[in-house]
Amino acid sequence: MSALAEPGTSFGQRLQAALVDSLLAAIIAFALFGLLLGFRTVDNVTGLTLQPRPALLAIAVGIVFFGRLLLNLFVWHGDYPITTPFAKLFSRETFERRDIRVLGITALGSALVSIVGIVIGSPACQLVAGCILGFLSIGLLRRIIVHVFPNLPYGRIFTVGGIAFAVLFPICSYLLEKAFHLGLPLRYLFDLSILVLTYIMLGWGLNIVVGLAGLLDLGYVAFYAVGAYTFALLATHFGLGFWICLPIAGAAAALWGIVLGFPVLRLRGDYLAIVTLAFGEIVRIVLLNWTDVTNGPNGVSGIPKPTFFGLPFSATGEVTFSSFFGLKYDPIQGIIFLYYVILALALITNLVTLKLRRLPIGRAWEAMREDQIACRSLGINTTITKLSAFAIGAMFGGLAGSFFATRQGFISPESFTFIESAIILAIVVLGGMGSQLGVAISAIVMVGGFEALRHTEGLQSIVGEGFDPALYRMLLFGVAMVGIMVWRPRGIIGSRTPSITLGESRPISGALVKEGSA
Repeated sequence: MSALAEPGTSFGQRLQAALVDSLLAAIIAFALFGLLLGFRTVDNVTGLTLQPRPALLAIAVGIVFFGRLLLNLFVWHGDYPITTPFAKLFSRETFERRDIRVLGITALGSALVSIVGIVIGSPACQLVAGCILGFLSIGLLRRIIVHVFPNLPYGRIFTVGGIAFAVLFPICSYLLEKAFHLGLPLRYLFDLSILVLTYIMLGWGLNIVVGLAGLLDLGYVAFYAVGAYTFALLATHFGLGFWICLPIAGAAAALWGIVLGFPVLRLRGDYLAIVTLAFGEIVRIVLLNWTDVTNGPNGVSGIPKPTFFGLPFSATGEVTFSSFFGLKYDPIQGIIFLYYVILALALITNLVTLKLRRLPIGRAWEAMREDQIACRSLGINTTITKLSAFAIGAMFGGLAGSFFATRQGFISPESFTFIESAIILAIVVLGGMGSQLGVAISAIVMVGGFEALRHTEGLQSIVGEGFDPALYRMLLFGVAMVGIMVWRPRGIIGSRTPSITLGESRPISGALVKEGSA
C-alpha cells in the first residue's frame, strides 16, 4: 500500500509521496510534450528551421505537476466526505484538521512566485500567482459568508450574490469609469455580458426540455431562429416595435414547438435526437432558400433597437433618452439598456421555470423523465406533458431569438447552425441537467471563458508570438467536456433541493437518482 493510500500516514509522508508522484507525472509530460509543444517549425529563407518554445512547454508541464499534486492530496486518496471543489479546501472540517498547512504552503508559494515574477518581470509567474490567490480569495469569501449566514443554503448564497452582482455591475462600472477614467473596456465587457446572459437564457429554456422532461433535443436552435425571424420580419415589413413583437415571437416559437412535439410523441432516446436534429436543419434550409420572405443568405438588415418607453437611444431626434433625462449622449447607454433587457428576460425565464417545477405539470415532467411507462400507468397524460415541455422551452428560445435580432440589427441563416444547438446542449449537460444554477455557471465558463480567448495579446506575450490560443478554442472545449465527464459525470452541480418534500428540505445527491435530481 502506498503512502498516499495508507490510513495512518502522516501529513509529511503524504506530502512527500504526492510530490514524488507529481514529479514523475511531470517528467512523463515533458517527454511527451517536448517535441510537440517545445518546438515549432518556421519557414525561413534557408528553409524550415525549429524554433524553441520553452515557456509553452513549461506551462504545460507545470499544469500537469500541480494538477496531479492537488488530485493526490485532495481527491484520489483523501478521506473527505464533502463533494464540492471549494468545500474540499475551505470547509470547517478542513480548517480544523491538519490540512490547514497545505493551504498555508500554497499561499506562501503563490506569494513567493508573485514576488519572483515582479522581480524578474515574468508575466507567466504573475499569471500563476494570480490564479492561486484568486482561488484562495474565493474560498475565503465563501467561509465568511457561511459564518455570517450559517443557515443560508449554498445555492441561495450564490443566487442572491449573482443577481446582486448582475444588477449592479453595469451601473457601477459605468459610473466609476466616468468619475475616475480608469480606462475600462466597457463596450467589450457589456457586449460579452449580454452574450453570456443570452446563452444563460437559452440554457434555461432547453433545461425544461432536456433537464426536467428528459427529452433530448438537438434542434433547439430552430426555435431561436423562429423568434429572431418573426421579430425581424414584423419590424421591417410592418413597422412594429420590439415590445409588441416580443410576445408574438415567443408565441410563434411555442407554436412550432407543438408542431415538433406531435411527430415525436412515440419516440425517445436516439430516435428523438435524430428527429429534432433534422427539424433544426429543415428550419435553417427553409430560411436559406425561401428568399421571397427571408431574403435567403443575404439575411434581414435594418432591424430596429428597443426603446425605453418610446425614448430611443440615439444622438439625434426630437425626444431621445439622453435629452429627456438631461444627460450627455453616450453610445454605452443603449448597450447598458440592452444588458438590462436580457437580464430581465433571463430572470423571468428562471422564475417561471422554478414556479413550474412546483406545479403538477413540473412534477409530471420529472416523472416522465424518470420512467415514461410508470408515468403513464399513474394516469399522467404524456402527450400533453411532452407538448407542454416543447412549447414552453421553445417559447423561451423564441424570446431569446427576438432579443438577438434586435441586438445584432442583422440576422442570417448562418447564425442558426447546428453548432449553436450543440453549445446550448453542452451548457445544460455540463451544468447539471435540472440545475438552474449549474446551467448559469456552465454558460459563464463556456461562453465567457472561450470568448475571452479571442483577445489573446496577454497570453501570446507569455508563450510567444507563434502561439495563437484562439486557434485552440475548440480543442480546449473538447478537453473541458472530457474532464467534466470524468470528474463530474452528472454536471457541475449534480444535486439540488427537491421540488416537493414531506419533511425537512434536504439536497439529494445525484448518485441516488437517474438524472441527478429528484
